[in-house]
Amino acid sequence: MKTKKILTSLLLAAATTANAGGILTNTNQSIDFLRNPARDAAIGLDGVYSNPAGVAFLPEGFHLGLNWQYAHQTRTITSTNPVFALGRKNSGLTTKQFEGVADAACIPSIQAAFNHGKFSHQFNFSVPGGGGKCEFADGLGSFESVVGSIAHQLNPLGAEGYDMDGFMQGRQYYFGFQLGTAYKVNDNFSLYGGLRLLYGTATYKAKISNIQVKMAGNGYVDFASFLSGATATIDAGLQQVAAGLQQISAGIAQYEAAGAPIPAELTAQQTALQGKQAQLESTRGSLDQLQKYSQGVNLLCNQTSLGVAPVVGIDYRLGKWNFAAKYEFKTQIRMKNESTVNEASEIPAVNKFRDGEEVNEDQPAQLALGVQWTPVDDIRLNAGWHYYFDKDADWYNNTQRLLDHNTNEYLLGAEWDVNDRLTLSLGAQLTHYGLSDQYMNDMSFVTSSYSIGLGGSYKLSDVVTLKAGYFTTNYEDYERKDYPTAGVSDNFTRTNRVLGIGCDINL
Repeated sequence: MKTKKILTSLLLAAATTANAGGILTNTNQSIDFLRNPARDAAIGLDGVYSNPAGVAFLPEGFHLGLNWQYAHQTRTITSTNPVFALGRKNSGLTTKQFEGVADAACIPSIQAAFNHGKFSHQFNFSVPGGGGKCEFADGLGSFESVVGSIAHQLNPLGAEGYDMDGFMQGRQYYFGFQLGTAYKVNDNFSLYGGLRLLYGTATYKAKISNIQVKMAGNGYVDFASFLSGATATIDAGLQQVAAGLQQISAGIAQYEAAGAPIPAELTAQQTALQGKQAQLESTRGSLDQLQKYSQGVNLLCNQTSLGVAPVVGIDYRLGKWNFAAKYEFKTQIRMKNESTVNEASEIPAVNKFRDGEEVNEDQPAQLALGVQWTPVDDIRLNAGWHYYFDKDADWYNNTQRLLDHNTNEYLLGAEWDVNDRLTLSLGAQLTHYGLSDQYMNDMSFVTSSYSIGLGGSYKLSDVVTLKAGYFTTNYEDYERKDYPTAGVSDNFTRTNRVLGIGCDINL
């Protein structure tokens, strides 16, 4: 039954608040990125993440970078479904807006490097996936459409509408720990190799409560009472039909015993009662299936996982130009569930959250290419390209196959040393996902976007440099209309604002 999709809807929501990058990858790992995202060929301590080979060209000694970011995001889904018109809170409208608010009060990252001779030993701690908690205070359209469908199915039993309270909250973090070493082959060429460990943790909570059914002339009654009354009515109807069939069968038996032809009227009555019996039994079965939702739904799923992948990089300097490349291998992620879903379900997606299940959620491989040009000593111009191998990852139910193509990202930026202490930065990023209608859903979605970052750094001394940046993302609207039911559609969009401060310490 369609009503079983309630379980699927409750558990598929994902919260990813801080992402500036691929579908499952955050690239905003430093304040330098916030103020100029085109950091793929820049020489700086933030390169421990963005250009690790280039860090080898920093001065000898110990370098430590501390970064703090605050991110605020909204997710807005405008859903259209004919059954919404039956909703008590919907004023007869078929279109309704659902908004999720996601806040990440503290997104930390640490970059550290010890340069000695030709070697640069590096450490990076960051949150390269997830990054916060997203809450839909009124649930989602996929929640309400299922409850609305229940009311529509029960219309023959006198149901004219519904009411409900919905809630969904998802929290997801992938903590990254990266260790590696860059080797300066000569004054213009360096190589890097390292390993990144990802620890994933996620929690999904969902609730549907206060389900009510509007009865003709009787107002709203709670769903449990409605099911009890409807079940009693159908049982009484089945008893009457059984008695009628028994009486007709006895009459037919008398005609057969007498060798007389059975009247067509009697046969027609039998056929009609048998049809009514089948219809009542079907409705009774439907009501039995709905009993599990009579007290609403409360579900909880916790997930954890570990994954390790290599990271390699290269940096080459040529006069006023610097070229760099980095490749992050795919990280195999198998999220282990601790869930209130203990038994296998007829719906495969629900089994994704069954207790003890391991869920495929790889972080895709990424290729990053960058170039930096220094036309004059005080100005640096940057460009970059990121390519995420999404379709080569392994996600639950092979959802990566539903994408039209892999993610492409294009970046531009500039830095200006105003004087020996003050540096100002500005940059932009264009992210283009390979989305399709089959991939998109209101539980977890992204849309293509462009972002702008700006900020600056101030050198307090030869040891300490303070940094601040602001990063804003403008998302496209994505309209999905490929639903099998006429009149059903969804429009998806998001907002994202990130503010960050940090400091570099050079010893």
